[in-house]
Amino acid sequence: MVYASAGVAVLAITREITGADQLTSEGTFSSAIQLTMPIALAGLGGLWSERAGVVNIGLEGMMVLGTWFGAYGGIQYGPWQGVALGVLGGLLGGVLHALATVVFGVDQIISGVAINILAVGLTEFLTSVNWDGASARESPSIIAKIPRVDLLPFLEDPLNNLASQGRFFLSDMAELLLALTTDVSLLVVIAVALFPLSWFVLWRTPFGLRLRSTGEDPDAADSLGIAVYRTKFVAVSLSGAFAGLGGVTLVYLFSSKFQTGQTTGRG
Repeated sequence: MVYASAGVAVLAITREITGADQLTSEGTFSSAIQLTMPIALAGLGGLWSERAGVVNIGLEGMMVLGTWFGAYGGIQYGPWQGVALGVLGGLLGGVLHALATVVFGVDQIISGVAINILAVGLTEFLTSVNWDGASARESPSIIAKIPRVDLLPFLEDPLNNLASQGRFFLSDMAELLLALTTDVSLLVVIAVALFPLSWFVLWRTPFGLRLRSTGEDPDAADSLGIAVYRTKFVAVSLSGAFAGLGGVTLVYLFSSKFQTGQTTGRG
């Protein structure tokens, strides 16, 4: 909260100097939060993998798989089914990376780069097969949307009132709180909730302790009876699932469709 307040203070000073009121508007903050989600989820996936001692260079490819399967599921079955399929697509990429690196001992960098290349080629092929032939570069639009909610509706009127007063820092903070609580996609709510949940699992549970120990000293962990390979496999697979969810957010929060090159290096 301290860092967020400091950031808003800097933006408020800039707004006062430049007169650019849109700099701290609710729409700007809302867009920033949504744009953060894909990169943040890929980073969260990287955290799980790194803590288990495996470098996951293939996060980009897992995000790509998440975008395609998320869009396909949304078009064919519905938005939440699309989210589930997108996470599954990223998970499959994580499983492939885990098989290569943990089970067969393939170099982690080589495996990750190969997954990135494979995912791009596979999704382009699947796009051409499923939608409009060999020239297809994107999917049809997803009709159904993920619901959006007001998290604290009783604060909406007071915050709008404060935001409209143009007060230094206070109105800027009100705009940020409106962006965080008003008309928020449930997908963003789920994504944000994964961060404290990951913290709890990794640093406050026996499973998290075992996972971190396999990354820090696998020999010592093995001597204590921890299933090192299985733990690494689970962690790397979950990192792919998080990256896949990052890809899903690109589809559902922005374009409402799959597009070739949609991730643009976010992974």
